[in-house]
Amino acid sequence: MFRVWYRNFKVWLKHLQASLIGNLGQPFLFLLAFGFGLGKSVPEIEGMTYLQFIAPGLVASAVMYSAAFEATYGSYTRLSTQGTFEAILMTPINIVELALGEILWGATKGLIAGLIMLATLPLFGVTPSIWALGMIPLLFVEGIIFAALGLIMTAVATNYDFFNYFTSLVITPFFLFSGIFFSLKAVNPLLRRVLMALPLSNVVDMSRMLCYGRLDTISLIGFELMMILVFALAASWVAVVLLKRRMIQ
Repeated sequence: MFRVWYRNFKVWLKHLQASLIGNLGQPFLFLLAFGFGLGKSVPEIEGMTYLQFIAPGLVASAVMYSAAFEATYGSYTRLSTQGTFEAILMTPINIVELALGEILWGATKGLIAGLIMLATLPLFGVTPSIWALGMIPLLFVEGIIFAALGLIMTAVATNYDFFNYFTSLVITPFFLFSGIFFSLKAVNPLLRRVLMALPLSNVVDMSRMLCYGRLDTISLIGFELMMILVFALAASWVAVVLLKRRMIQ
């Protein structure tokens, strides 16, 4: 797994600037537009200004976008266009190690994007607490989830256009309805249960708690963490199975 991870890391270093701009551009723009624009006319939510409310969620969204896109467009290029996966499998590395290496690399890219977003929040007037350090492992596990989901799409994709389904039907709804821009506590209780079943909703909720040290609901944090870990393990297992089926025909 590390060999696959390290190979992708060395290639990424050659395109570092373009990669960071592509992955961080949208969250930064949303932070500016909604935080400083719309945020001035929105009242406080859960005791926070609108900018403070959306900032941790946008950090989580940066992880989602970076990990998912790396494991779709990046992995599909290595699988279909460049033939990199076939070359790797000519070595002692097997498909399970290849798949997990791809997932770990996607999670790493997601974590890098999230940490950069988190580190720049003070520039926007948002000061995280010391508990925000707890977001590091949380964001990495989130990255595993979305890298695994991306690799699942790669394993069944027939061309690049196929990923439009993933972006439109999975990534965008997650971004809009996971509690980044509005409090899930304000929606219908039944709908809230449905939205809280989304993996990003749990990450956003925990990120908001950790970012500002609001740890008054420890039991809730434990339950959400368990949900996130289950999502990560299940998605990774499916990704390994489907990639193995794709590569061995």
